[in-house]
Amino acid sequence: MKHRLAPWLSACLLSLLPLSLQATIVEFRTSLGTFEVNLFDDITPQTVANFLAYVEDESYHNSVIHRVVPDFVVQGGGFAYEGSLPLTVIPARAPVQNEPRLSNRRGTIAMAKLAGNPNSATNQWFFNLSDNHAGGPQLDAQNGGFTVFGQVSEQGMEVLQAIAELPRFNLGGAASEMPLRNYTSADADADTAVTEEHLVLIESVVVVDARADTAAGLNPVQNTSQAEEPDQAKASALVWLVMGLGLVTLIRRRRG
Repeated sequence: MKHRLAPWLSACLLSLLPLSLQATIVEFRTSLGTFEVNLFDDITPQTVANFLAYVEDESYHNSVIHRVVPDFVVQGGGFAYEGSLPLTVIPARAPVQNEPRLSNRRGTIAMAKLAGNPNSATNQWFFNLSDNHAGGPQLDAQNGGFTVFGQVSEQGMEVLQAIAELPRFNLGGAASEMPLRNYTSADADADTAVTEEHLVLIESVVVVDARADTAAGLNPVQNTSQAEEPDQAKASALVWLVMGLGLVTLIRRRRG
């Protein structure tokens, strides 16, 4: 007699198979260089859709990198430069549901959010300059885990490192650790005006490849710091149940 799994049980088992990778490629064009980022469409679909909505609206055109913490993060997405300071706040959409499935490792991009609110991410993001999943930052666990939704090219890491090595200045508000080019402490003491030539501008972020088969070579690390989802836990239990039933059937056949 052939044993067949019920459709609902088969679905549960399939859900536990390794995730397929689809990766839309976007290009960041900055004042320090151009680089690509692969977005994890399958693994973090809501976050990627949210990010691409801002890209399609050209919300990141002439935006700035407003925060850098060396060996930690490079952050942007929230402010634009419109010819003079202060910076302009980029209008935000409704917050997106947190999807902390991947680990905050060096070379990944993740969503920034409000402290104490896991589901508060809107338009701001940051690049991880180091492995920030554990240790002091613990970004995989902190505030419900920070959603990693893409991976930077090696060329991108060179650009990001160059940004991280710039001197930083407090321009007030969210720009308290802002990287500036061709600007010194002497300029700051002399109240020299900060202009476009000093800012790290993101001229644009555009989709350069929307195909579903652009994830070759990508191997994101799963975030193991978050508790297993209830549905996944149930499915895991079902897997063990099926394996147990299969073992019992095998033993009976051998004894027969």
